[in-house]
Amino acid sequence: MKKTILSMTLIVSVLSAMKTSAQTSAIATANASAQVVTPIAITTGNHLNFGLVAPSAAAGTVVVATDGSRSFTGGASQLPGTGTVSAATFNVTGETGYSYAITLPADVTLTNGGGQTLVVNNFVSAPNGTGLLTAGAQTLEVGATLELVANSTAGSYSSLTPFSVTVNYN
Repeated sequence: MKKTILSMTLIVSVLSAMKTSAQTSAIATANASAQVVTPIAITTGNHLNFGLVAPSAAAGTVVVATDGSRSFTGGASQLPGTGTVSAATFNVTGETGYSYAITLPADVTLTNGGGQTLVVNNFVSAPNGTGLLTAGAQTLEVGATLELVANSTAGSYSSLTPFSVTVNYN
């Protein structure tokens, strides 16, 4: 009987000790990870060039489309030789399959160094607004409109600072 009482006391003591040392906290673990994508980048291919243009007594425009074609309105006209005509091109690179937003300038001022200026505006791009990086790259083409004022002074006009085209991942 002493053995039974001693056994019972021992069992009650063990159970009691287990109950009083019940778990009051718990620990779990997790892993951390990140996927670093290729940064988006843009480099200049070709510069925007309106070529040779003849002014008149009336204002006009010269439009260079994204495909490099050119059209004239109003008092602006084409000369027999075109000169160098090109849409601006940019090489966009980054993570394959990602889309990106395109931001174009509002306008750019060209000067001939003698104080006369012309304005370039209505910038357009192909792709338009957003692009998609296929195989991690895409060519971005940019055209615009040259506002030719009446009786523009002859000369070579260019921007004093390059215009900016911005691309950002969507």
